[in-house]
Amino acid sequence: MTLNPDLVGWASAALLLATIVKQVVTQWKTGSTAGVSKWLFGGQTLASLGFAVYSAMTGNMVFLTVNVALLVSAIAGQLIYWRNKRREQACAAG
Repeated sequence: MTLNPDLVGWASAALLLATIVKQVVTQWKTGSTAGVSKWLFGGQTLASLGFAVYSAMTGNMVFLTVNVALLVSAIAGQLIYWRNKRREQACAAG
């Protein structure tokens, strides 16, 4: 039996994207930054951007698709993190 490399790639991509999206949704629903590193989404944004460029250059559509999706989720996560952080600071100030 031979595994199709693209099938392995798509399945892995779906799992990774699901975990990141779950973190972003949890952050959105709770309105909290508790347990989230301020570096998480910034690092993810840069890594996903670099991997997306690499994937485009090598013509790997699986990797390109997942990294563009991860880039979008990282940007959304960063924006939500900043929103939640401002709310937390405003509550702490009074």
